[in-house]
Amino acid sequence: MVIDSSKYKLPKGAWLVVFFLFVVGALNYIDRNMLTTMRSSIIDSIEMSDAQFGLLTSVFLWTYGFLSPFAGFIADKFNRSHVIISSLVIWSIVTWLTGHATTYNQLLISRALMGVSEAFYMPAALALIVDYHRGKTQSLATGINLTGVMIGSSLGFIGGWIAEKYTWNLAFNGFGIIGVAFAVILFFFLKDAPDDNNSTRKDMVEKVLFFNAIKKIFSKSAFLYLLIFWGILGLVNWMIVAWLPTYYKETFNLSQSLAGIYATAYFYPASIVGLLAGGFIADKWSENNHLAKIITPLIGLTIAAPSILCGSITTTLILTITFFFIYGLSSKFTDTNIMPMLCLIVDRKYIATGYGVLNMFSTIIGGLGVYLAGMMRDSQTNLSFIYQISGVAIIACIGILCLVIKSVKKEKKNLY
Repeated sequence: MVIDSSKYKLPKGAWLVVFFLFVVGALNYIDRNMLTTMRSSIIDSIEMSDAQFGLLTSVFLWTYGFLSPFAGFIADKFNRSHVIISSLVIWSIVTWLTGHATTYNQLLISRALMGVSEAFYMPAALALIVDYHRGKTQSLATGINLTGVMIGSSLGFIGGWIAEKYTWNLAFNGFGIIGVAFAVILFFFLKDAPDDNNSTRKDMVEKVLFFNAIKKIFSKSAFLYLLIFWGILGLVNWMIVAWLPTYYKETFNLSQSLAGIYATAYFYPASIVGLLAGGFIADKWSENNHLAKIITPLIGLTIAAPSILCGSITTTLILTITFFFIYGLSSKFTDTNIMPMLCLIVDRKYIATGYGVLNMFSTIIGGLGVYLAGMMRDSQTNLSFIYQISGVAIIACIGILCLVIKSVKKEKKNLY
């Protein structure tokens, strides 16, 4: 359903909700990512192989990905604010319990439980934001929320620092307590958005059934195109980001630490700028064009594709940094608009379920992309060539997004 932004008035507390979820998103990604920054400390404390350590992340992604559609359904079926608070409490307790693990199996179980509990957060959070921001602030509000995720990702090093200076257990114990404390604050202040007639979502959510929701969203051809689009883009993004430090190290003969700095120091700031700029542009444009939420990502990818291709063939360090900076910025036009795009395609009462399906597909395909890139490297394939393939894949995504636009136009035409 398209909202007339000129007539829509933001409910009270709409921006406060964005602030709260900005903080929760940052905590979400700090808690999930800091394990990888304290590898040496954990292995010194609990004996395990590198393969076992890698499995700790894999089991998180598997449980997180496969549960995402059901997690989205729960956010459509029940109060989104309650789902968010419950998710935060449970994953914070799991984070605290992780700090008390003394065996590898306990650590593995805690990571699986982390995947289960965190899967319920993102679909509910993004759906709650678009419930509050259904007019000309929708994409920017989503982008601001996702900057919290980016900041949380970049702050994952805090866990490694605490582990090195004190103990790895302290990092998990501390952030677990912080999460529970913030959940108490949310309990008093975070509420679901009022509906158009100032009622709650109670009447609507009681009619939501899981298999009916899945059937409804998959009946939309635009959703099927969006699913393929988001899956391919997830594969590309994971391949690029996961192997970027190695690319800098091998291409320019840099040290591991210097390559890591070049691969990340500009990438997160560029991504944050892209999230905010993409949201602002889409919102302003949508006042005159209801397809702006789709066209803005399309323009971003039109810039991102040649940036990856150029960045992968140049042998000048500053040019490579520049091109990857542009990619990091322009590619985020899609992230900040993915939920607003979904709102143009799927019935409002199924948007969290729809995002959960997209999230599952993207996570699974993205993890596969990292693995495939590793296999290609084992067969002596140059990373430059892998990145060129990624650029071509982005061009394919542009074509698929055009099909989404065509489908949305066709459905709108059929309504009249």
